[in-house]
Amino acid sequence: MIPVSSWGRLTAQPHHVVALTDPGQIKAALSAGPFPGLARGMGRSYGDVCLNPDGTLWSTTALDHLIAFDAGTGRLVCEAGVLLRDIQRLAIPRGWSLPVTPGTQMVTVGGAIANDVHGKNHHRCGTFGDHVRNITLIRTDGEIIHCGPAANPEWFAATVGGLGLTGVIAQAEIQLRPVAGPWLDTETIPFQDLDQFFQLSAESEADWEYTVSWIDCVAELSGRGLFMRGVGTASTQRPPRKGRSLTMPIVPPVSLVNRLTLRPFNKAYYYLKSRPPHRTTAHYESFFYPLDNLHEWNRMYGPKGFFQYQSVFPPESGREAVQAMLKDIACSGEGSFLAVLKTFGDWTAAGMLSFPQPGVTLALDFPNNGARTAGLFERLDAIVREAKGRIYPAKDARMPRDLFETGYPRLGEFLTYRDPGISSALSRRLMGS
Repeated sequence: MIPVSSWGRLTAQPHHVVALTDPGQIKAALSAGPFPGLARGMGRSYGDVCLNPDGTLWSTTALDHLIAFDAGTGRLVCEAGVLLRDIQRLAIPRGWSLPVTPGTQMVTVGGAIANDVHGKNHHRCGTFGDHVRNITLIRTDGEIIHCGPAANPEWFAATVGGLGLTGVIAQAEIQLRPVAGPWLDTETIPFQDLDQFFQLSAESEADWEYTVSWIDCVAELSGRGLFMRGVGTASTQRPPRKGRSLTMPIVPPVSLVNRLTLRPFNKAYYYLKSRPPHRTTAHYESFFYPLDNLHEWNRMYGPKGFFQYQSVFPPESGREAVQAMLKDIACSGEGSFLAVLKTFGDWTAAGMLSFPQPGVTLALDFPNNGARTAGLFERLDAIVREAKGRIYPAKDARMPRDLFETGYPRLGEFLTYRDPGISSALSRRLMGS
């Protein structure tokens, strides 16, 4: 048994870790137990969806082989432990790209499917699961299920966004999309309030593939921020690909994100990024994955770790709900530097428990300050309930069970597809087992 934590570093509890290294031996490894077990990739989920304290973790990172790639059609077959980074570096020089990626490329294909990750282009391309054509799923009783949108679609809908609870994803086939190259035309536009944010979002969706905003959640309740948008280009310019990678070398004794640092840091960041020139050509890695350039950045929150709170609200209640959240956060003094605001498009979710829905989503990181942070989250939960929103399980470590049940109306249907030999800290907290 070894201690394992998630990216939020809130706990480090004992797990029995079994490395899956040979695809032909997965069935035997799963049947050997001990149960309950859970597949785990890079562990970049913030909360407890990738943890199984006192149980087994089947590590998939050694299942990292690219099996087949058709450069004519963009179809890729790979094992579940392949990193999104490695797919991008293979495909983009050949004129293809992953249609959807989250804010880090250090995520496995299996994890991207299990959490049905989204990116900056949901209004154009939906979620990761919308581009998966086939999944090979291995159950703990030895059954192998091949599922996709056309074959066993009910199993596919349960597994995409299914939090790893329907079986172990061993292999996947993904449809990539054509791209002109690794460069994007990008533009950063400062906005002063939420009305400007929603106006920019509406104006940008037709011509800009990627949109996302940083919002200053301690700026005197103004809702100011930076709206960033991008679109692929065949530009022959060759700006620097990205700066030198750095590593957060230690865990400081206290969080570096605190009441003393947050306000001046946010103010400096806003004014620095608001300065011209606002339009430039950027490499996809620096635009999609800015935090990947600072390795182990999660250490900056100190020994107690941090939470991420990401919620989504339907269009009719989104503006008021986001404004109410910003007010509560500013009044609490807790605040967040990594605060991301963006809209989701009108897509039907690929999975029964997929998080995105049409509307607006707000994601915030908070240092773990104990009861003070818990009190703020209770107030944010009340806003989510009233606005008929939902919280993202992939980022969650403390969502109340009733909020999970009301936020995911297909939960009862999903439970019929669960693998009885698989469990996680999140499933026990929110589903009872």
